[in-house]
Amino acid sequence: MSEENNNTEENKDLEDKAKDFAEEAKETVNEFAESAKEAFDSGENKKLLAGILGIVLGWAGVHKFILGYTKEGVIMLAISLLGWFLCGIPTTIVAIVGLIEGIMYLTKSDEEFYNTYQVGKKPWL
Repeated sequence: MSEENNNTEENKDLEDKAKDFAEEAKETVNEFAESAKEAFDSGENKKLLAGILGIVLGWAGVHKFILGYTKEGVIMLAISLLGWFLCGIPTTIVAIVGLIEGIMYLTKSDEEFYNTYQVGKKPWL
């Protein structure tokens, strides 16, 4: 009978340890998920993508769409397309604006970029 008590106690100890381990693992996974979400939402990924697209495809306003500025993106795209029929001057101006904005995005710190363009919603330069 004492062997059965020892086995039962050992089983309870093992169960308790397994539950503790499972709880710790669950907390670790939740912390990792939160930190991954914060990193994604912080704008770091959007900063790099928007900056590069602003430099390369600034004339089309693609960087505006990436940041969620649909109206401004449509304006840049419409002016660019219209500019193709008007000697290219409007397209050139929009391309320069896109280039400047792309450079500005990439030179800002992650925190400054996030606060300015994602929290503050500053759509132009």
